Amino acid sequence: MKSKILLPILMLFLVVSCKNENKKTEPVDEEIVEVAETIQEPENVIDIVTRSMEFQMTDTIPSGWNTFKYDNKANETHFFRFIKLPENISIENYKEEVDPVFEEGMDLINEGKPEDGFAAFGKLPEWFGKCVPFGGSGLIAPKHSTVTTLLLDPGNYIVECYVKMPNGKFHSTMGMIKDFNVSEVNSNNEQPMETETISVKEDGFYFNEIISKGKHIFKVQVESQKLHENFALTDVHLVELANTASLDALEAWMVWYDPKGFITPAPDGVTFLGGYNDDTEGSVGYFYADLKPGKYALIAEVPNAKEKGLFKVFNVTD
Repeated sequence: MKSKILLPILMLFLVVSCKNENKKTEPVDEEIVEVAETIQEPENVIDIVTRSMEFQMTDTIPSGWNTFKYDNKANETHFFRFIKLPENISIENYKEEVDPVFEEGMDLINEGKPEDGFAAFGKLPEWFGKCVPFGGSGLIAPKHSTVTTLLLDPGNYIVECYVKMPNGKFHSTMGMIKDFNVSEVNSNNEQPMETETISVKEDGFYFNEIISKGKHIFKVQVESQKLHENFALTDVHLVELANTASLDALEAWMVWYDPKGFITPAPDGVTFLGGYNDDTEGSVGYFYADLKPGKYALIAEVPNAKEKGLFKVFNVTD
């Protein structure tokens, strides 16, 4: 079972030290990986579908390893994120005691009152700090799909997306929140065999930055985890970058508390392809990607991601 950990957004009653230490970069293996053309998505996937501002998915999931195919049929960028709720806490508690606090705080920030906005987040209930993140997908562009494999413990969960509408409202307050149960019955599924590994460490992402085109299974190892100054844990988002993409605009957009951050539409020239949402230290998860030659990046939902080693640009080769 996972140990309890503060949720990655808005545990604002904590004081977080976000000193960025200058550490030496570890050597990276530059051997080009040959991707097996036989990589296929698992057959026993659990479907999650969004058509507008909702999650369509089953109400009960087995525990253990499960693979989720998230089909974003909507016109906005979304993601799915799993949170295990504390005992005796329901989705009604979340909607009545958490969502309104988020709305109030973000409304004040949008009005140019950031100090009042952050103060409002102090109204979050005590039980909110006992919720446990269990991963999910990275951001996924409109009309795209992504496949993610997660290890789930039994219990009651919610799934949410908190990208923002053009008016600044979180998607979760517009209907993108749903509860489900993870049963004691184990799926008996096995972990997939990765083609690439991304290590999440205190000082950044580490992975083989020379990647060949084709189908890949990325394994994400959360070797260390921390709360950043935006009260978010480190996550991983895969991005395809067109020639028109601005790296500075993308980095700024990934900061939720900026009135222009995490808001529809995504920056020009940026296509989100999934990834691995926030999870606890020591966790492991997987996401699938079919990459064509071009320019890509891995980025976390944190301020100043580049200087923290959490914004890495790489090329996919022929």
